[in-house]
Amino acid sequence: MIYPQSYEQKTGFDKIREMVTVRCLSPLGEEKVREMAFSSQYDYIRKRLYQTYEFVQIIQEDNNFPSDHFFDVRDSLKKIRIEGTYLLEKELFDIRRSLETINAIVHFFRSKEEKLYPHLQALTANVATFPQLAKQIDNILDKFGDIKDNASPELSAIRKKLAQTVGSISKTLNSILRTAQSEGLVEKDVTPTMRDGRLVIPISPAFKRKLKGIVHDESASGKTVFIEPAEVVEANNKIRELENEEKREIVRILTAITNRIRPEIPEILLSYQFLAEIDFIRAKALFALEIGAILPVTGDKPQIDWIGAVHPLLYLAHKKQNKLVVPLDIELNPEKGRLLLISGPNAGGKSVCLKTAGLLQYMLQCGMLIPVGERSKTGIFKDIFLDIGDEQSIENDLSSYSSHLTNMKFMVKNANPLSLILIDEFGGGTEPQIGGAIAEALLHRFNEKQSFGIITTHYQNLKTFAENHEGVVNGAMLYDRHEMQPLFKLSIGQPGSSFAVDIARKIGLPEDVIAEASEKVGKDYIDMDKYLQDILRDKRYWESKRQNIRQQEKRLEEQNERYQSLMEKIESQRKEIIAQAKTDAERMLSDANAIIEKTIREIKEAQAEKEKTKDVRKTLDDFKQNIQSGERRKVQGEGYKTKSEKNNKNHQPSFALPPVPFTQIETGDAVRIKGQQTVGNVLEIKDKSVIVAFGSLKTSTKLELLEKVSNNQQKKENRSSTTSNSLNTLAGKKLHFKPEIDIRGMRGDEALQAIIYYVDDAIQCSAGRVRILHGTGTGALRQIVRDYLKTVNGIKRFNDEHVQFGGTGITVVELE
Repeated sequence: MIYPQSYEQKTGFDKIREMVTVRCLSPLGEEKVREMAFSSQYDYIRKRLYQTYEFVQIIQEDNNFPSDHFFDVRDSLKKIRIEGTYLLEKELFDIRRSLETINAIVHFFRSKEEKLYPHLQALTANVATFPQLAKQIDNILDKFGDIKDNASPELSAIRKKLAQTVGSISKTLNSILRTAQSEGLVEKDVTPTMRDGRLVIPISPAFKRKLKGIVHDESASGKTVFIEPAEVVEANNKIRELENEEKREIVRILTAITNRIRPEIPEILLSYQFLAEIDFIRAKALFALEIGAILPVTGDKPQIDWIGAVHPLLYLAHKKQNKLVVPLDIELNPEKGRLLLISGPNAGGKSVCLKTAGLLQYMLQCGMLIPVGERSKTGIFKDIFLDIGDEQSIENDLSSYSSHLTNMKFMVKNANPLSLILIDEFGGGTEPQIGGAIAEALLHRFNEKQSFGIITTHYQNLKTFAENHEGVVNGAMLYDRHEMQPLFKLSIGQPGSSFAVDIARKIGLPEDVIAEASEKVGKDYIDMDKYLQDILRDKRYWESKRQNIRQQEKRLEEQNERYQSLMEKIESQRKEIIAQAKTDAERMLSDANAIIEKTIREIKEAQAEKEKTKDVRKTLDDFKQNIQSGERRKVQGEGYKTKSEKNNKNHQPSFALPPVPFTQIETGDAVRIKGQQTVGNVLEIKDKSVIVAFGSLKTSTKLELLEKVSNNQQKKENRSSTTSNSLNTLAGKKLHFKPEIDIRGMRGDEALQAIIYYVDDAIQCSAGRVRILHGTGTGALRQIVRDYLKTVNGIKRFNDEHVQFGGTGITVVELE
């Protein structure tokens, strides 16, 4: 039960209803907004709240919801229930588009994951979508809503004849018009026009006798007459006949499709009820987003535990002015107090607090989301009774106080434990002493009935009653005595002061008047009011302190959680590092075994020459010492690697025999570039420069970059290259060749070896264009690369890479 009937106007809900209405897409939704009403059924309210909440999620997270063509075609459907009636083209087009929207909405919800939007998905359970009907309408209407030429064979034939006839008339008229223009009867820029559905020629009245035909009309000024030439009269008559035939055929087509729709009208209307529900829920969701409303925890019992509650109309008004609304914390429950008695100065926010409670509770029980904090809890009341404002009535001979007592009479009679009572300026309007006494007696009755409520007052006896009776609690609207302005904050637990003396002094009332008034009420009353103000001030101070402590505790908790997370992350990284170290150790042992085996094999291949065996063993001992001491060399961007890994990144670790001193290399010897596998023959030696043939490819290099290969090793390399190493074949090289090489971090001689081998492969593979990454650094590697490239045949040009892709740190080589 809601009392009085003007409850919505007094709380401002009528304005809320208007704001939701303007967010609807059609009269369907607007009608649902008008029907929206207060309910005390928990399941119904919960369903409505969750529907709105789910639609808020759709608006925030999904941009694909169909929101076009929300048409109200119920009047058109009701009209055609009578046999012989038919839908007009526009009506049929609206039905087609709105049915398409219904179908799209149903598909939207049914295609979503089950239980994603359970309350909205439930609405689609029994909704029909009529795909066949939509297809039939598409067969006769085009995308603009006009009847198609091929809607029927008869219509197609009629329109074809009509077009031919109009075309012939146009030709005849144009011919007549040209003749008339040549004779000076008609202006040069004149064209045929339409009058009463017939094609005519505009002509000056002076020449109308010179053009045979029928005068159909004349201009308002009388300076132009419109003549239908005699040659086209019969053709125009034919057009009229064809147009009438076209209209009759269109009516026949529309009647046929209407007869198809008529039996399904009841189910179609149910589908439009679904469209109305969606429009209504969507409008509530949009409004909820605008006022920052949420879905609070709602219990099936009377309670109010709101944190940060905001009056939506006040919020919107302040938002336009870039001002903030002070939120309210309101709590009503049997443990802490069902009846909240709010006192405080005038214009301090008591009435706003009361209206906020009345409006938000009403919105909630109408199925609307409300602007409160996340941790708020709400309940359901069976009744809401309101007494606010001046209800003086001349017609009923009621004074303000009489009207107030009438409301009290109704409340006392109907109040119960499920009622919410909202009274503004309790006991006012009459002589204070008796008014206060009646108000105290009424408050006692409300408390006995265990009703819930918010009551504002200035009466001291009511504040005392609240302090001495369980179930009633005092509350105060806070006031800044130093700034002499209200804070609009509600503090529950202590009564508030009216600050009458302070406000009178601020306004400028004469000091002698204030002194006389203070003397009349007595020093005790003034002191009590002062002590009450001091208590409120101290309470506000300690509440501020507690709030700061809570914030600091929260920050400490957050820091503790962050440090705990970091410790867990560090422990996880420590385990990963240990695991990686174990993996590296295993790999190092594997490398050592491979090197030992290869050492043994190469000693055998070298036929155990004493000096050579000694050198090999020395190298092996050095490797063992490196392993034992844990020495690793850092290669840029690749972590720590052994020397053998560093020299050859893309191959298994290998151990090579010490090169034969270059002074022992002679013409005809088998040699290879240090660190490479390809074996060639020395063709010519000039000082420290050597020309070597690698197959059909000849190259010039420095003598110190070569090493001599024994006959046994040469045979083995040749055998290996011809049987198993597809990379050394031309096809294999082309398959695995990469268009760039990275030599950053290499020493000069290592880089030169790698470049010689890479450029040879590039020429063999006809790479066309390659990139050499040498970095900027001191420029030494870049200079070595450039000096070598100048000596190589088969290179068309080379230059720096574009500045966006590396600039001077990369050399681009174009091959012939």
